[in-house]
Amino acid sequence: MLACVVGLGLVAAAGCTNPLARQYEYDEQLYLGVDGSAELVINASIPAFVALRGLPLDPDPTVPVDRDRVRQLFSDPACGQVTVNRPWTRHGRRFVQVVLEQDDVQQFARCGPTAWSTYSFERVAAEEGGEEVQYSQVVGPPTAGDPGPVNWTGEELVGFKLHLPSRILYHNVRRLEDGAPGTADRGNILTFEQTLADRRAGRELHMEVRMLGQSILNRALWLFAGAFAAAIALLLAIVWGVIRKARRSSQKLEIRSQK
Repeated sequence: MLACVVGLGLVAAAGCTNPLARQYEYDEQLYLGVDGSAELVINASIPAFVALRGLPLDPDPTVPVDRDRVRQLFSDPACGQVTVNRPWTRHGRRFVQVVLEQDDVQQFARCGPTAWSTYSFERVAAEEGGEEVQYSQVVGPPTAGDPGPVNWTGEELVGFKLHLPSRILYHNVRRLEDGAPGTADRGNILTFEQTLADRRAGRELHMEVRMLGQSILNRALWLFAGAFAAAIALLLAIVWGVIRKARRSSQKLEIRSQK
């Protein structure tokens, strides 16, 4: 799963230079598993890491990103396995991608750079039988740092995306024009947004979702396995029918020959 997300992360990094893609100064993309495991992909400019998370990094755009230093800042067991991908530059600011892999998404609340969020993951009985997953996340105030003078225009966005593995039963995302941040994209991706100014001011962001307790992939595999088993059973039935018919024909020929 990590390899898949890293691959997607590289695509995302490439997308950060695509003028047609929605661009964020800071974004967290959470790939959640039905077992509570998660991969968190963070794409951020160095000034945003300083201004929002208080990370001791040099925001000077002429200074190359020290990936080892970034990795060190995430080197806490609560952050899980850490991968720092190749930096890039956009609008004269340096960006970097950090990928965190954790067996329990709730551990991210104890990981310093992601500890502005509280995470809740619970499996409960579903009304129609089986289980469902209830997930919520509240993004609280930032840990403010001073990035110095930055060429921000005031139009910069901060994004939080949930990539969910199962059919969504409920979410609290509403259309942006309704005054609430967020969109529902491609069925299983929920996007919540704030302006960089609102995020720096500490405006809380609430994310809630309920989904089926079995992943779409697992459901598809079970359906495929069932269809395959049914096909094999039908084939065996046809073969058995042919064999029985052949035996009956053989018995009739033997009886005729005896007469």
